[in-house]
Amino acid sequence: MPATTSAAVETAAPIRPPLLVILAAWLLPGSGHFLLGRRGRAAIIFCAVALAFAIGVGMRGPFFAPAPNGDILSKLIQYGGIAGDVANGLFYFIASFAGYGPPDGPGHAADYGSKFIVCAGLLNILGIVDAYEIATRKKD
Repeated sequence: MPATTSAAVETAAPIRPPLLVILAAWLLPGSGHFLLGRRGRAAIIFCAVALAFAIGVGMRGPFFAPAPNGDILSKLIQYGGIAGDVANGLFYFIASFAGYGPPDGPGHAADYGSKFIVCAGLLNILGIVDAYEIATRKKD
């Protein structure tokens, strides 16, 4: 019986172009892992991002918008928030084009909701990086 080496035991994930995996994982959270045959991870990432985004929208958290004036730190925070919002992929674009908007009055719930939306985007970025590393065989 031949000895099994670690080189002979490869993952069952099909080889996919990393750019395709990154684009798919960004547009629909978890889809990069789904393309790679990692359905369990895909489901976990999709559910985590969708739940965090839904909680943020349910709390009526506003999306970040560019600040026309202010100090450099305020602008950095605003653009970081925009990047976190856009990292949600289709969730962000569907909500934006459907006319989602923040509440008219101030409140703590909306502020926390905004943080949930950005957190969902950051979770998706972690999923994108993980899918990329799997696609390039840097990780199992």
